[in-house]
Amino acid sequence: MKEIRIHGRGGQGSVVTAELLAIAAFKDGKYSQAFPYLGGGGERRGAPVQAFCRIDQEPIRLKCQITEPNNLIIQDAGLIELVDLFKGLKPGSPVLINSPDSPERLGFNDSEFMVYTFPATEVALEVFQKPLVNTAMIGAFAVLSGDLNLEALSRAIEQKFPGVTGRNNIKAMKKAAALARERFGVMKA
Repeated sequence: MKEIRIHGRGGQGSVVTAELLAIAAFKDGKYSQAFPYLGGGGERRGAPVQAFCRIDQEPIRLKCQITEPNNLIIQDAGLIELVDLFKGLKPGSPVLINSPDSPERLGFNDSEFMVYTFPATEVALEVFQKPLVNTAMIGAFAVLSGDLNLEALSRAIEQKFPGVTGRNNIKAMKKAAALARERFGVMKA
């Protein structure tokens, strides 16, 4: 089972990120679930938020927070200094951080995790003229993980955001996926 924990701030779309990953996995014939943790003021704009997604080939019976994720998506690099984001993360696990800086520049020189950075805010600003990073992060994550195909993600986005909003989010996701292939050298999605 793939267990993904998403960290962001209220208003950044972390919960929507988890939902879109789960919907895409379901559309790709997998079992999935997504849910938020808003405790501690997460319902306020800007407060730290966690969201979770599980994806598996078999039915998922667990109904609890993800305390030992296989993957971590960090939508705001500013949280690295504020929250213990890596708590419970399995050694060797991939971590995707929204940042234009390199992992080394963020202090991940000898990390026990596979840390990748991606300029999702820049992609979002190009597409939306606003820092709406969630679909850009999803595109990069799909390429990095190889677990979700872009067609299933496009259908999930269309379902969640019909019309122009959906088309723009698909554009951001695909633009991010193309850039992620260049940056990470991964061609799975």
